[in-house]
Amino acid sequence: MGKGEGKSEKKKSDSRSITRINLKRKQLYHPMPANPHAGSLEVICGSMFSGKTEELIRRLRRAEIAKQKVAIFKPAIDARFSNDHIVSHNEQKLRSFPVRHAKEILQKSHEAQVIGIDEGQFFDAELVPICNELAEQGKRVIVAGLDMDYRGKPFEPMPQLLAIAEQVTKTQAVCMQCGEPASYTQRLTKATERVVVGAKDMYEARCRKCYEPPEE
Repeated sequence: MGKGEGKSEKKKSDSRSITRINLKRKQLYHPMPANPHAGSLEVICGSMFSGKTEELIRRLRRAEIAKQKVAIFKPAIDARFSNDHIVSHNEQKLRSFPVRHAKEILQKSHEAQVIGIDEGQFFDAELVPICNELAEQGKRVIVAGLDMDYRGKPFEPMPQLLAIAEQVTKTQAVCMQCGEPASYTQRLTKATERVVVGAKDMYEARCRKCYEPPEE
């Protein structure tokens, strides 16, 4: 066998080896087929007074301008500024449905293309699979809420929503002690319940340096 024939046989052998490797890879990896009707989940999180609801309202208004059908929900427990509107601290607002349980969102959003949910941390764990289901139906779901409670601990179900979201926006407030960017919510009262609905009279935003964890 001449040198040229030997090189040719080696190339053929190498080519067959590469083909076998590629076939093995195809057998090992089975990517899920893309769902052409899948929607998305967006999460806006941060401390109190960081502009979460303001950003939620901005996105929902843009959807309305685009003539998309929008449905907005808030936990019934949050009646600080309105019973039937989501309201930002700078007094922007949009009409919403107050609901007591996350499953009500599923029942009231059949016609909607875009779904806004404010104060996600006040809902039960059922909010996570419901948001997932709505996104699988092809809807755009936008959730705003606190990522940490007053103790500086993850505020469920927000961490679980953050994990499955396609898009996450972390907003920051201004520390009321030093003026630096703030990611913590300082409770100003002695209340120890995890959920105590309030505003500037009960909470303020603080940075990591100025935040004072409560006594356990």
